[in-house]
Amino acid sequence: MSRWQSLWWNVVAVAYKEAAVIRHDKAFLSMVLLQPWMMFVLMSFVLSNKPADVRWGVLDQSHTALSRRLVQEIQATGYFLPPERATSYERARQSLRGGQVLGVLVIPQSLARDVERGDGARVQLLLDGSDPLSAARIGAYVSQVAAALDVGGGAPALHDPDALVRSSSPIDLRQRFWFNPTLADRNFFLAALAGMLLTNLCMSATSLGLVGERESGTYEQMLALPTRPIEIVLGKLVPYVAISYLLMLFSVVITGLTFGLWPQGSWLALFFTTLPFVLASLAIGVFVSTLARTSAQAVFVSVFFILPSFVLSGVMLPYQLMPPGIRQIGALTPLRWYQIALRRIIDRGGGLVATAVPTAAMFVIFFVLLALVRWRMKPRLD
Repeated sequence: MSRWQSLWWNVVAVAYKEAAVIRHDKAFLSMVLLQPWMMFVLMSFVLSNKPADVRWGVLDQSHTALSRRLVQEIQATGYFLPPERATSYERARQSLRGGQVLGVLVIPQSLARDVERGDGARVQLLLDGSDPLSAARIGAYVSQVAAALDVGGGAPALHDPDALVRSSSPIDLRQRFWFNPTLADRNFFLAALAGMLLTNLCMSATSLGLVGERESGTYEQMLALPTRPIEIVLGKLVPYVAISYLLMLFSVVITGLTFGLWPQGSWLALFFTTLPFVLASLAIGVFVSTLARTSAQAVFVSVFFILPSFVLSGVMLPYQLMPPGIRQIGALTPLRWYQIALRRIIDRGGGLVATAVPTAAMFVIFFVLLALVRWRMKPRLD
């Protein structure tokens, strides 16, 4: 047999052996089959540029039939939830800063009088510019309704765009974008850069921890030590927490030095909010490690968690544009709450109070995952 024939048959033999191993690896094959379907569903049914169930507010200083009809016609588009009623301009600003609403419609007291005189009534729309795509979409829909509003009492002709161009509406809608006046997409993505980097680090690194112990034959010995499983898990997480803080600082500093995008809010809130996110993300990696039997399985399963986190959390596409149901599934990921906290701190100048809800949600996710890891780490010989 020649050298090349020997090489060929050796490769075929090794390939046949590996194929036989993979054929019996049900966990790996399940991930291979499930991941394309998962990405297909995400790309076809989840990702969308059309807003849904948008939270917004109204500061109606006019209290006239015309102002109520304007609000009703905006609500009738089907994109908005019932509006929050603001009692003052300062209350409207607080709602935007706290993230309770994405936009606030400010209707002046002189609306009806200005329309009657034909002076061109001005209505202001305050928008959260830290989410450029959502702000631009919402502003376009509200502007369309205002331009199409028939002050004589008819419904807006949204079905006829040419009519909107020909008509001259007496209502002049003025948009004002807060926190990101130029609607720069770069600010939207860079504000959540730390979340994406930490998700990839935490889930990838810790997913191999217990699998490595199992493959080296020391897993059961580790469980037989005079330490509880929960103590083992926490001990494995501590070094990665320190590394995660260094990576978070790097992402914030490099963004600030390069583009001038420094946190406008509390650095204390930034450090405190990072802790539960890192712990929850590390716990996901450890949980993956308790499920996988080999390093290859652990890597593949961790990717299975990382990709949906990026898509459903809102770091790449605003979660406000996702359909109901899918949006709630994304709330199960720590990255959803961390990116909310990051944008409130970096873009809106928030502090500990503004990030209290996201921080509490991440702590809850961490403790639930910790309970699941403890359950999975009971000594087993199977």
